[in-house]
Amino acid sequence: MVLFRRRFFRLERTNELSADIKIKLQTQLDELESELRVHLPKEIKRALEFGDLRENSEYRAALDRQNVVKARIVELRQRISEISSIDVSKISHSKASYGSTLVLYDGERDEEVTYRLVTPEESDPQHGLISTTSPVGKSLMGKEEGDEVVVRTPAGARNFEIRRLTTIHDQIEKEA
Repeated sequence: MVLFRRRFFRLERTNELSADIKIKLQTQLDELESELRVHLPKEIKRALEFGDLRENSEYRAALDRQNVVKARIVELRQRISEISSIDVSKISHSKASYGSTLVLYDGERDEEVTYRLVTPEESDPQHGLISTTSPVGKSLMGKEEGDEVVVRTPAGARNFEIRRLTTIHDQIEKEA
């Protein structure tokens, strides 16, 4: 029974990880779909009333906005699909990957820095939340505790040692 509870908790916790992101993206998607279906048709209709379409900047602007909104809707739907398909059971238990927290030691500056690897939507570098797709995130992906890592930043290359690695599985286990 305890094993079932742990598995259920892990599944529940895993769903929570992506739920906030999906809600944020779905909200953006809903707003854009409303703009596409309600607001932009009104703007286009109003712009058509101005007459000559060749010199109608309002009409061109509304059409351009419509194209931008359509493209963003496609991106958001794709991203929601990708996030929905995250399978935490396939994430490494011993290497840095999505959800991992890493404590890095910078020998040149004699300081430690802590990063958590997250999706691009969650990224907030000032608070240590680094996207797995960013240059820093990419350099940390797949690394293990004790590894030396060269992280390329806009300020130049920095060498770090991974002092501590806490994977998403470790975090879930600790919370259970």
